[in-house]
Amino acid sequence: MPPMREHIRLYVNAPLCPGEGVVLSREQAHYLRKVMRRSDGDRIGLFNGRDGEWRAIIQTQGKQDCTATPHELIQPQTATPDLWLICALIKRTRLEIVAEKAAELGVREIHPVLTEYTNAPPMKVERLCAITIEAAEQCGLVSVPKLLAPEKLQTILDGWPAERRILFCDESGAGKAAIIALQSAARERAPWAVLTGPEGGFSPAERARLLSMPQTLAVSLGPRILRADTAAISALALWQSVCGDWDTGPVALADQPV
Repeated sequence: MPPMREHIRLYVNAPLCPGEGVVLSREQAHYLRKVMRRSDGDRIGLFNGRDGEWRAIIQTQGKQDCTATPHELIQPQTATPDLWLICALIKRTRLEIVAEKAAELGVREIHPVLTEYTNAPPMKVERLCAITIEAAEQCGLVSVPKLLAPEKLQTILDGWPAERRILFCDESGAGKAAIIALQSAARERAPWAVLTGPEGGFSPAERARLLSMPQTLAVSLGPRILRADTAAISALALWQSVCGDWDTGPVALADQPV
């Protein structure tokens, strides 16, 4: 029977190995001592996206600092499926929801993009990183999605990898139903990206560019007009249910392409 996970889990950047203490940030120390009322000798879970999740023992270092020493591997390192989310910048609150749910749904990378119809405030990268980390801590994940700085959609398409498919959520409704299209494409075993647009949709030029690319699979998300955040979350869930790991469990890190 596998070891039980700890109720409190924290993401750290430091290497994790038995007996090597990890210095926690001031914010993490405050959270443990003042919010969760934990003290010396209590146990927490630590993960860093590389070494799996470890059970660790809290040790106080001064009035404000503390360390945690790993001593037991709880969960080996696993990787999420090779799925990117390419999402147009939208209103800040809704973008934060998308980032949180993308982490929960097992996205490997999040690529915010600027489209011709993008009308949103600048993205706060640190804030979104914190949201994805918190989602990973709360959902039992041992990896956190990589969050990239925003760039123009045209730029990212210019350098698009030949082998990576694009699930293009086409608001025109001309594409096949997403689940039917994915069921036909699932046997390809290719890396994928889900692409969703801004609140105003894609421009005719952007849509024509996407439809001209051999990697593109244009799909419809149903008969209703969805908000941009709803479309992104729905498309990710559909992809995971057909092509992802919902029916097989976590994907071993060694099985992922380099």
